[in-house]
Amino acid sequence: MLRLWRWYQNCLAIHPVKTQMISSGVLWGVGDIAAQTITFSMAKKPLQIEDKERDKKLKINWKRVAATSLFGFGFIGPAGHFWYEGLDRFLKLRMGMQQNSVRFVASKVALDGIIFGPLDLLVFFTYMGFSNGKSVPQIKDDVKRDFIPALALEGGIWPILQIANFRYIPVRYQLLYVNVFCLIDSCFLSWIEQQQDAAWKHWFKQFLHLDGQKDKGG
Repeated sequence: MLRLWRWYQNCLAIHPVKTQMISSGVLWGVGDIAAQTITFSMAKKPLQIEDKERDKKLKINWKRVAATSLFGFGFIGPAGHFWYEGLDRFLKLRMGMQQNSVRFVASKVALDGIIFGPLDLLVFFTYMGFSNGKSVPQIKDDVKRDFIPALALEGGIWPILQIANFRYIPVRYQLLYVNVFCLIDSCFLSWIEQQQDAAWKHWFKQFLHLDGQKDKGG
């Protein structure tokens, strides 16, 4: 394990962007396989199910795995690398913030959640729509259906993870830290996308709609 870590450090020092791209691609691909496995397992849980359906074996959609892996490789890897490096330099050099200060970490978490987080979700759902051969109107409907639920659910988790990341992890390893949790995140996003018109998504949209009406009424 130590040799593997040293090999990674060497690759990161010599080819930082390429290393981030490859590691992101691998982790997002593995995450999609996990998502398909979870979705298949959950589909078999209901009691009222035909024996033929129950006996079906999991068949991994490798085209989807390749598409998801390509998203990690082509977007998350390079975008994440330049985002974390650029964000660190911007706050230290342009804003004059002291590294690891409360203000420094809080600003990083806020900007990451406001800018990179929503952009990541928007690009993911749009890209997956095109990779599945959907039309622009269909993709718009998918984004409207999936974006807000995913953003709300992730918004309660990623800020906590990023506080530890920005406070304790050196900037050159911050994307690696994120990529480890992206294994779970890619599984979650793939699962969200595969749920399509699930009932809980409609409930979520109705809840936000009612909440907005209450705010206007108050």
